[in-house]
Amino acid sequence: MFFKWIVHLAVWFLVQAVTEKCQKGNMSSNTASQVLYGSNITLSCRLTQHERCNKIAIFHNGSDIKSIHGTEISTDISVLDYGRLVFTCKLLCDYTKKLICGIDIESGNPPDQPTNVSCIQFGEDGNPTCRWDKGRFTHINTTYMLQLSNGTDIFSFLEENVNNKYGLLDLRKKLNFESTYTAVVAASNGLGSAFSQPLTFMLIDIVKPRSPTDITVKFDNNSATNCTILWQDQQATQRFRLRYRPITSQQWTMVNWLSTRRYSLHDLKPHTEYEFQVSCRFHPSRGIWSDWSTFQTRTPEAVPVGLLDVWYVMQDIDSQRQTVTLFWKALNESKARGKILHYSVTFQEESHRSPKAAEVNTTTQTHYAKVIPMMNYNITVCAHNSKGTSPPTSISTHLNVLDLPPPRSVFATSKGNNSIFVTWEPPSNPSSFINGYVVEWVRRRHRNTSSRHHLNWIKLLASDLSTVISENIKHRACYHINVFALYNNRAGQVASTRGYSRQEAPAAGPQVYATAEADGARVSWDEIPDHQQMGCIASYNIYLRNKNADVVPKIYSIRQESSRNSFYIKNLQQGVDYTLWMTASTLAGEGPKGNEQPVYLESASEWTFILSVCIFIVISICMCSVPCINKALCSLFSIFVPQWYSKAIPDPANSSWAKKFTSVNDELSLYPKPFLSNLSSFEEPETIEVEEVFIKRDSLAFEDQLIFNVKSNGSQDWQIGSFEKQDSAKKNSECKPLATSIADDGDNYGCQLPYLYKKLIAEETEQIQTISNYLPNPLMDTTVNYLPSNVLVSTVENNEDNSELEYNSISVFPTTSLLTPVFSCGGNLTLDAIKVDCNSFKG
Repeated sequence: MFFKWIVHLAVWFLVQAVTEKCQKGNMSSNTASQVLYGSNITLSCRLTQHERCNKIAIFHNGSDIKSIHGTEISTDISVLDYGRLVFTCKLLCDYTKKLICGIDIESGNPPDQPTNVSCIQFGEDGNPTCRWDKGRFTHINTTYMLQLSNGTDIFSFLEENVNNKYGLLDLRKKLNFESTYTAVVAASNGLGSAFSQPLTFMLIDIVKPRSPTDITVKFDNNSATNCTILWQDQQATQRFRLRYRPITSQQWTMVNWLSTRRYSLHDLKPHTEYEFQVSCRFHPSRGIWSDWSTFQTRTPEAVPVGLLDVWYVMQDIDSQRQTVTLFWKALNESKARGKILHYSVTFQEESHRSPKAAEVNTTTQTHYAKVIPMMNYNITVCAHNSKGTSPPTSISTHLNVLDLPPPRSVFATSKGNNSIFVTWEPPSNPSSFINGYVVEWVRRRHRNTSSRHHLNWIKLLASDLSTVISENIKHRACYHINVFALYNNRAGQVASTRGYSRQEAPAAGPQVYATAEADGARVSWDEIPDHQQMGCIASYNIYLRNKNADVVPKIYSIRQESSRNSFYIKNLQQGVDYTLWMTASTLAGEGPKGNEQPVYLESASEWTFILSVCIFIVISICMCSVPCINKALCSLFSIFVPQWYSKAIPDPANSSWAKKFTSVNDELSLYPKPFLSNLSSFEEPETIEVEEVFIKRDSLAFEDQLIFNVKSNGSQDWQIGSFEKQDSAKKNSECKPLATSIADDGDNYGCQLPYLYKKLIAEETEQIQTISNYLPNPLMDTTVNYLPSNVLVSTVENNEDNSELEYNSISVFPTTSLLTPVFSCGGNLTLDAIKVDCNSFKG
């Protein structure tokens, strides 16, 4: 009662009318500062100071509510907004507003009654924590307080949580297990107050133990189905509970009211992942259970149980051999009872003679193929894991079973939810007993692969004539479906169809190719990639259009079942440009066109022209190979060519130069052969220093005629001509060259010239002094330089007697009749340096 009296007193203070006093005036409301949403309030404003302006107004959030001329104003307002509302009173002077005073009002709801009050303590040494639901949001300041009483003492705790939906309060007080406590939550604001229903409890009721620890599972004698689960707990807990399940299941198996820290379980599934959970509480019949402790483990393996479901396909290779292919489904987990390591396939001949030993083969696949002799066999298939072998599945082959008709009227319908509904009718007049059907399906992109890795199948009873296939079925994909009957577990002839779960129009067109043939065109195409087919292709359309005519393309429709990715278009016009393209269609619609391909059939006139040209070329070649015809054609051809073309060309061998060259061949042969043989490989001659000295044996003047003479009157005169040679005997006796200084480069100098210099003979001895101005002093000037090619001239003999040539007429220096000032050879001539290009001696 005292607690409730305090709450009511606090509320009374809050609901008193509110008034704000300011320097220029005051403002008030007829209600408290907190009002109920939707209620009406009266606001008043009074100006207490004298002002020049006497117009005042009340504003809400900057908006003018009411204005009046005077010093007092009052107005009624409906509160239609939650939260804090600001009202102001202002003095209006011309275009300015002066604040007189203001007031704040809060709009909200009274608190709801707190509900779902609960308290909990984690562990024996923890503190109690209480929680409750606050109800609707009040939008104004609301106080929550918890009162805890043990019958003699009352403890109050003020909530510090700011959450608007629920309250949470840590009592921070130790409770004892003997006392009984009562908890009440009070909520209050300016609009009212509310109290929760009292919660009465003992500490044993709210203490939550910590979860058990160290859970272990031990299997009895390596058993795969029986185990003992153990756990630890360091608290004074008295009750435990246990639950477990296979990890793939949602249903738990519960074991309650356990007083010990161990329990034995039976009939577990071998080789199965299990989840075990344990919790505890302090009192056997009251209190809070702890959180679950979790432990996962896998049970051991066991010997496989159950038979493999086996069927086979048999094909003859020749009269002596046959291929048998066996298929089976893997055992499910409950029958495999462990990881299947391999399968064993045993072949035993059924012969009246002494039977051969059984042949055992192993495989890790769920199918096996073997070539065997043409006889009956007893075949067994077993599965193996680490613990043992499953019971054998036996089948017998029979050579005399020949008529194995297929099922009739196989049809596939889309189910739309990643599944296909397949129906069929039994074979007509079967000669053997039908013990079931097999439906197999494969995506079309894997249809032509030799491996059966992508093959899915299901085995049905003989009474089943329909099934829904959903394994590995996807939207926008086409599947090839086979159905065949089993005759004593042997597959008969197959009946096929196509199916899809959901399809759309193709996303692309085929890649088309066209080749002109006779009066038409052969059209071939590549299949659309599987991911762009978007279902099962039902038909193709070929569009053919004349490029030079504005006409509608001609369409050739081709059923997918009848197409071989090739089609022949007949009766095309020759000499006309065509363009063709293709589209593909599913039952959902036609896809876009593929590439365009030009088609052109050449006309007969074009072929006639080409054939005529070829015949003319062949006849011309044949005629030119006959000598008489060839000669006549050449004579005819010579009439139409210019005269210079048929004019005879002189033979260079008859020239005087060639004769002179022949006369000096003997003289050239006297010089070293390496010089002549290495001319072709000479690249860049080296510079050597040469000094030539003329020794005068007798006082005979040179008698060669100069081109350049100095006359007595001081004038100079040029004479066009050559040096005139004197008697060869006199010349030989007068001047002979003597090389006094030659730079020896060894044997590497591969170009040794026979005559490096020509004699220059002066006509008069007194001319030496004039010419000497143009020659270097052989004794004083030793500057290394090159001899210009236009200084020396080849000697030409103008007389009929050319037999007395002293020097070789094949000169390394070019011959010219225009010389720079020529000098007399009187005295010594020294050439300090010379560079010779041996390429002038070639050929």
